[in-house]
Amino acid sequence: MSTFPVLRTGAVIQFPATRATQFATDVVQFIDGSEQRFRGYAQSYHRWIINCDSLDETELNDIRTFVQGMNGAVGVFSFTDPWDSTVYPKCSIEGDMLVELLAEPMQGRTSIVIRENKT
Repeated sequence: MSTFPVLRTGAVIQFPATRATQFATDVVQFIDGSEQRFRGYAQSYHRWIINCDSLDETELNDIRTFVQGMNGAVGVFSFTDPWDSTVYPKCSIEGDMLVELLAEPMQGRTSIVIRENKT
């Protein structure tokens, strides 16, 4: 199984980054206006928003190659949570596009959203 690439510093991501725990709740609304709510998943799932602002060309290329190898959102890989070092074995990238910018040397930028899969 593939693993999300680490940066030249050995870190998984650059800060500031965002980590969230999400719940899937389905809501059914009836004609009389009442609602019934139930869980879409038995457990919550994790989601990380990674914004990298100071990548060199090699790091930017490593991330690009990884996303292409995963076929965007299709691939499954393991991701190590940088806050608590927990390894989540079934993660995927949200979306199929990687927006990247290389303004000048050592100033590569990209943003990736990673989501833990529960299936």
